[in-house]
Amino acid sequence: MMYDQTRAQQPAGQNRVPSERRTPGPEPLLPSSERDKVLQRLRHALNTFADTPRDALEEAESAYDEATAQLVTALAARRELLRAAWADQDPESEADSQSDELRHSLRQYRELTQRLLQL
Repeated sequence: MMYDQTRAQQPAGQNRVPSERRTPGPEPLLPSSERDKVLQRLRHALNTFADTPRDALEEAESAYDEATAQLVTALAARRELLRAAWADQDPESEADSQSDELRHSLRQYRELTQRLLQL
């Protein structure tokens, strides 16, 4: 067996086989462009605090308000999608496919609720 210097320099525990890489986490609640806009406003507020503290605080507050409003809107839209997936199904039907769809919806509710509780 030959010595592989590149492999030897990798940190311990790092996945070495591409097929073993972890799947990405859940999708963000807000699109990156919207997050970037809010973060840019917040950075601007931080950078201008020394010169105009009150204006900087007002801008930071406004960025916060925008972020929370966008989150509420995104969460409401996600809820509507989740509800549409199961609400119109016949409650008397016990088909395996329906049960799988309901289980999938329940997992999505759980994942989203857990993410909210970790904020």
